[in-house]
Amino acid sequence: MILPAIDLLGGQSVRLLKGDYNAGTVVNSDPIKQAIQINNAGLNALHVVDLDGAKSGVASNFKTILDIRQVFTGFIEVGGGIRTLTQIDQYVNAGINRVILGSVALKNPNLVQQAIEKYGKLIAVGIDGKYGKVATEGWLEQSTVNFETLLTGMIKVGVENFIVTDISRDGTLSGPNTTLLAQLQHQFSHVNIIASGGIAKIDDLEELNQAGIQDIIVGKALAAGTISLTQLAELEG
Repeated sequence: MILPAIDLLGGQSVRLLKGDYNAGTVVNSDPIKQAIQINNAGLNALHVVDLDGAKSGVASNFKTILDIRQVFTGFIEVGGGIRTLTQIDQYVNAGINRVILGSVALKNPNLVQQAIEKYGKLIAVGIDGKYGKVATEGWLEQSTVNFETLLTGMIKVGVENFIVTDISRDGTLSGPNTTLLAQLQHQFSHVNIIASGGIAKIDDLEELNQAGIQDIIVGKALAAGTISLTQLAELEG
């Protein structure tokens, strides 16, 4: 599954560089139109992040996400500052197909367990970090916990889908950290490692696929034009 990314900041679709909120550029001032364009190109999956929510813990772009859900046909996963069961309920009730929990997986694993017990495969965990260590709070804080430790803990409570982002690659078009992603997929072969960060060209997707990665999120490459929606649709088809 290929998932074009729409990152929301102040109701607009933006791209950050290495998670830096001060290094953001507007991709599309109308993310609803952007979602329609993705659908029209023949792609039926979407990765949406509430960047305001990732910092504040409040679903700041909830209305925009609802609007995207209304116009987009297919699978939508949403993440960014989702830290309560009530927020998860809101997204599931709004028709979101998968809810991504990030910082809360490290800080409140009990919530992840409750969410898994209630919603099962509708819950994914986003593991973001650099130099092998997990970052939290919209990537503003760096922890001392490594990727493997968090993965192991989350697998124990029943999580099956993990979005893994190397922040040092995100938004750089320098290529994905295939070594890390392939290693994690090999080490934890019974779960789904979803690749995010650094994808620059179609060859990157093929390389990840050969390394055993099935699901890939593409963001900056689409905004920069190094990959087109048509190319992604052809690859998926």
